[in-house]
Amino acid sequence: MNRLKDKVAIVTGSTSGIGVGIARLFAAEGAKVVICGRRKEKGQAVVDSIAKEGGEAWYHFMDMTVIDSIDALFADTAEKYGKIDILVNNAANVGLKDGRVDELSLEMWDSIFQSDVRGTFYATKCVLPYLEKNENGGSIINIGSMASCSGDLGSTAYACAKAGVDKLTQYTALQYGKKNIRCNCVRPGLIVTPENEAYVPQALKDIFLSNIMVNRYGCPEDIGHMCVYLASDESAYVTGQIVNVDGGLNSHVSTVAQFKELNSRTW
Repeated sequence: MNRLKDKVAIVTGSTSGIGVGIARLFAAEGAKVVICGRRKEKGQAVVDSIAKEGGEAWYHFMDMTVIDSIDALFADTAEKYGKIDILVNNAANVGLKDGRVDELSLEMWDSIFQSDVRGTFYATKCVLPYLEKNENGGSIINIGSMASCSGDLGSTAYACAKAGVDKLTQYTALQYGKKNIRCNCVRPGLIVTPENEAYVPQALKDIFLSNIMVNRYGCPEDIGHMCVYLASDESAYVTGQIVNVDGGLNSHVSTVAQFKELNSRTW
């Protein structure tokens, strides 16, 4: 349980959902984890739960749309712990009114791109000087989305923003790999969290489950386990990769679910 021993990790958007799952597993593996987001009470609750389990964590306010708060996050973390080894760019915005191209306003488009691409880019830019100081570099993990895998009926801005995160991952990996700085992206599938479980309609769960190759939905720990691997020295030869953690949702042709209903392999 010491795969991340003595490493300092920042997990953005870790006051709820997937971010909490990542942070708790990092702490369990020996990392000093910085919990950050806009909700102080929720962030401190995560810190307290990690401490109760014997881990070490610290809360720092951060808003991905406010540059000064991102600057302060990295400066204060480096001052407190003396270094930064890992950055997980998990914070993101999913616009409730994000729909088709003709339905989207410029304000909604800009809002989603500001948090999901601009914020991820700036956090990456900020952490690079700290990682360059480390003898063994460091690891940047971007949390993408299956939305960027192919076209869909809605969530246009979110999907386009996450596609930008995919490309940013590859460029960062290429440009800084010779400095022992790795960058990878994890694309979650349908992840049911304590916060969203009551709001995910059963019809939506059924649609996803018919297309998922295993017999359950995802949970935050599924993403956390992949992030532990990508943050650890075990993945020292892995960079520039975009990894789907989706129960096999995107590994088959789109008609599989319908043919399964027909109990047929083909037409």
